[in-house]
Amino acid sequence: MIVGILKEIKHQENRVAMTPAGVEILSANGHRVLVEKGAGMASGFEDQAYADAGADLIENPADIYAAAEMIMHVKEPQPSEYDLIREDQIVFTYFHFAAYEELTRAFMKTRGIALAYETIEDANGKLPLLTPMSEVAGRMAVQEAARYLERSHGGRGILLGGVTGVSPATVLVLGGGIVGTNAALMACGLGAKVDLLDTSLERLRYLSSIMPKNCTPLMSSPAMIREKICEADAVICAILVPGAKAPKLITKEMLGSMKPGSIIVDVAIDQGGCTETSRPTTHEDPVYEVDGILHYCVANMPGAVPMTSTMALTNATLPYVLAIANSGLLEAVREYPEMQKGLNIVRGHVTCKGVAEAFDLDYTPVEKSFYE
Repeated sequence: MIVGILKEIKHQENRVAMTPAGVEILSANGHRVLVEKGAGMASGFEDQAYADAGADLIENPADIYAAAEMIMHVKEPQPSEYDLIREDQIVFTYFHFAAYEELTRAFMKTRGIALAYETIEDANGKLPLLTPMSEVAGRMAVQEAARYLERSHGGRGILLGGVTGVSPATVLVLGGGIVGTNAALMACGLGAKVDLLDTSLERLRYLSSIMPKNCTPLMSSPAMIREKICEADAVICAILVPGAKAPKLITKEMLGSMKPGSIIVDVAIDQGGCTETSRPTTHEDPVYEVDGILHYCVANMPGAVPMTSTMALTNATLPYVLAIANSGLLEAVREYPEMQKGLNIVRGHVTCKGVAEAFDLDYTPVEKSFYE
């Protein structure tokens, strides 16, 4: 199979879809890998490293689209790429369709095959290709919260972990999944007082058994959020509904009960955000203020640590990429049944319920659009 690795063109996205080590494995299995020149530079991977791994370096991304049977990205295709995607071409990346109607409708017109990292889900409900970036984003969320609590960055002037004789900051984490757990662990490690909310009693039991003593797992509800948000110096929004828009758990009205200069880090912004006042920001201009509350809503947080993120992403995606390249998509889905949920749009049909519901589009089961 011919696999294309593109340079990311979304603003301030520094990751790349595969490391030279991953390319070497694909090449050793007899596959041709086309890498756009400069694709790995921002992640610390030189063109020569890709060439040494067996890749063909290509100057023009349009040539990669024209030749490759599978395109690998990190972020969703940008408008300049829509017309380059071919019918039946596999595009394997983070799409987050439910947050982008224009992208959804544009990809449907290409009649390509959208395999979304973020909705591949195994039999245990785990999201293996979202997990590594969720780990990064969860840990980064606390780093950013600590930074923007500093007075020089517009915050309350609080040290997250406090010092002897001075209380630490209080951190409220909404969601006890991978992002929330990593955020809570990081905040606890820095000495903060952490309230971790989730709606699953089973998950709360598990969290109660593994989290440090300065973390209190609690059952989430609107009333509990209203109670705890008043106490919080930092709020980490870590809610994920795979393939669908994030629920709006924090209303604009709630901001009035928060401490002036506190910070909301909305990691759910890729799926639309879980506050009524969230809107996407960039690494270049990451925060804005609403009613005295700072909002950090960077949509590609792991892009700030691209070397770590790219290595973690390649570790997770490579088995799936290799299966597709070795056996074709149909056989790969049979070998890895979790990939079926990753198929969001197939030949013009929306095959993910969350995406169809987000934009009132017809839903088509994968079996009808892909296997026939």
